[in-house]
Amino acid sequence: MAAAGSGPLEGEAQAHENWSSRTAFILAAVGSAVGLGNLVRFPAEAGTNGGGAFVLFYIFCVLLIGLPVLLSEILIGRHGQAAAPASYRKMAEESGSPKAWGMVATLGVFSAFLILSFYCVLGGWVLYYIMLFGADIVATGPLSGAFAGQSFEEVDALFGTMISDGFTTGLFDLVFLSVTAFFVARGVTGGIEKVAVYLMPAFFVLIVGITIYGLFGGALGQTIDYLFTFEPDKLTGEVMLAAVGQAFFSLSLGVAGMVTYGAYVGRDVNLASTSVIIGGADTAVALIAGLCIFPIVFAAGLEPNGGLGLMFQTLPHAFSDIPAGTLIGLAFFIMVGFAALTSSVSLMEAPTSWAMERFDMSRRASALAVSAGAGVLGVLSALSTGALSSFHPLGFVPMFEGLGILDVLDTLTGKLTMPIGALLTSVFIGWVASRRLLDNENGLTGGLHHFWLFLVRWFCPLMLALILFGGIFPETTASIFELVGASGE
Repeated sequence: MAAAGSGPLEGEAQAHENWSSRTAFILAAVGSAVGLGNLVRFPAEAGTNGGGAFVLFYIFCVLLIGLPVLLSEILIGRHGQAAAPASYRKMAEESGSPKAWGMVATLGVFSAFLILSFYCVLGGWVLYYIMLFGADIVATGPLSGAFAGQSFEEVDALFGTMISDGFTTGLFDLVFLSVTAFFVARGVTGGIEKVAVYLMPAFFVLIVGITIYGLFGGALGQTIDYLFTFEPDKLTGEVMLAAVGQAFFSLSLGVAGMVTYGAYVGRDVNLASTSVIIGGADTAVALIAGLCIFPIVFAAGLEPNGGLGLMFQTLPHAFSDIPAGTLIGLAFFIMVGFAALTSSVSLMEAPTSWAMERFDMSRRASALAVSAGAGVLGVLSALSTGALSSFHPLGFVPMFEGLGILDVLDTLTGKLTMPIGALLTSVFIGWVASRRLLDNENGLTGGLHHFWLFLVRWFCPLMLALILFGGIFPETTASIFELVGASGE
């Protein structure tokens, strides 16, 4: 944690960097939230877990868990006008509480750093596939199916060959990390904002364009049935737990990113309405992603896989069987690359901002230091799918048994540090922060203000505790959801 006496003055210095407009902040925050999870995990979860029932429960969780915590994080940052730990300390001190609450944000900064280290590995995989599709266009032209002349097995093997080659994955990881660091080092308006303002509109153009292509040339009816057929009997405790977790993770909560971005927001911005726009855009992307991906997959006669297999194996198969598959595949992975970059920039900004304040470093030096540390962990993560695949660093802990470095980092952050950070944030806002400060910052009035306060005091901590418990004891937690669902029938 940053030294107790280092907050206010450095926080004031940090506040000189601000978004140029509310629109820039919204695009940056949406870019932070929209990532690989929206494009792959949500559609697969929805399709296999009850379709419309899962979607409705997911939206319910976004409204009652995601948005209240999102508003809380942005509020803390805007009030503190500093790096995340200093913003927490400032609000705690002004509320008559210990500055040790800054440790909550320090945990979030640590989570962001760990996620950055392996997220850039995945970003490197996306770059590799952009290169593959680009080379395929040069070889066969843009109007042919992707990977013409290669068998189903050969296309399928491309992914395994890539992740087993430590040099290739490590190299592309470092390239992606370097691009991220370049924009973060240029500052809020000169770098981070530029990424958001240019790449997010381009992302939306690409995803809408590919979706329209899929709707007219793909299996639209089958996709609608897969994603939106309402099957309440499939909404089991396990499925409800998955929906709660997806709603939480899709908004990038618990990693200090939204607190950091909130510190650059002007006093004239209504945080409540802005949070709704961010959450709505993030949810819309998740829904559109299913309409973008599955018509193409089903038209090719393929079964949708969950997780990364959908993106790096199933979709390349699908692109090989459709007209202009090479061009559509290249556009798709460029789109994914844009989403990955806007998310990685947010992940790097949180520890960079903290290092600037804590060690009185320049932005460029801080970004370089964060990149160096993330690069080391990233290369080790890249090797964990190849040369270091048999190395299980925390295998003696049941939760991490059999997991390589990349999966350990993913599990540690996704199941422990992120839920803990968000849970403590909800407790901090609901029970510690001064009501006067909250009234002045949150942009809510009347009944909505009281409802939000009820959610962050009672409902959000309970649900976040279940997410945390579910990561450690998934079967027990799913049973709790089953009981709750049964009692409501």
